[in-house]
Amino acid sequence: MKYRYPKDPYDNIPLDQILEQYGSLILWGLLGLVVLVGIATSFYTVQPEERAVVKRFGKVVAITDPGLHFKLPFWIDQAWNVPTERVLKEEFGFRTAVPAQRTQYYKGTEQEQESLMLTGDLNVIDVEWVVQYRISDAEKFLHQVREQQEAIRDASEAVMRRIVGNRLGSDVLTVGRVEVANQARDEIQEILDLYDMGIHVYTVEMQDVTPPDPVKPAFDEVNEARQERERLINEAEKYRNQMVPKAEGEAKQLIAEAQGFAAERVNIASGEADRFSAVLAEYVQARDVTRRRLYLEMIDSVLPRVGHLYVVQEGQAMPIPLLNLFEGKSSAGRRPGGAAAGTEVR
Repeated sequence: MKYRYPKDPYDNIPLDQILEQYGSLILWGLLGLVVLVGIATSFYTVQPEERAVVKRFGKVVAITDPGLHFKLPFWIDQAWNVPTERVLKEEFGFRTAVPAQRTQYYKGTEQEQESLMLTGDLNVIDVEWVVQYRISDAEKFLHQVREQQEAIRDASEAVMRRIVGNRLGSDVLTVGRVEVANQARDEIQEILDLYDMGIHVYTVEMQDVTPPDPVKPAFDEVNEARQERERLINEAEKYRNQMVPKAEGEAKQLIAEAQGFAAERVNIASGEADRFSAVLAEYVQARDVTRRRLYLEMIDSVLPRVGHLYVVQEGQAMPIPLLNLFEGKSSAGRRPGGAAAGTEVR
């Protein structure tokens, strides 16, 4: 059975009659559509970290700040938002897989080709780094170079390969990483300034710098040996810093004591010499009196050190056993025969 389509009620109505009946409605509909399109294309929004470059038929007419702005409708003016206040980055040797709370990275064949480099001593090392930059001039960034990201990546990779190729592999792997990063930042900035791209390079951060996987065990052993050497050197420097000031202090102390002793002996000798000169002057004036005075002074200084002295007549009995002179004294202080040390019996 053949299907019959329902008959269109406007098949037999002439076109001019349809236009006459619905023409005003179609006209108002088209007019409303034009107004909506004009309103939709007359306003644009710039985010806080962006600047907008407004072009009119391809010519830059304004660079606007964040906020809501008006432009000529119907695509006469076009606004291009550029993130001038955001720090952008380019990763080399790896890629960020999931930029979430815990960032994950991956490294494929393309990334390995970026990171494997030949050093000045003909060794191969794996260098991963990040270039952080900011767009300082939105107009130059849009118009001076066609592929901005590729230009930045090509310049960064060329600079890093040249710097690493002029250095020893051990230097890049250990102590020279900071210097390599600073030099790469300066040279990348010079190239981008030559391109006049309106880009300011903030930092070049060296990430993992390691030897290739087949030689990692040997490199780890060498690195451990270097660390052990540095540790021993630091310990020796610490011991030297402790002992040298101590020895210098002891030497200064000995010198000061010797100088004090020398000054004391010189002063004593000078005093004795002056005393002798004064006594000599007195002796010249009064010899007998001075001689007697010297004799008495000597006796006065010597007798207190002699101890007890007893003078008895010759042939008389000794009174010493009867006087208990040595009671309470040790036998070590006695002489043979019962006389105390320092005692003369006559």
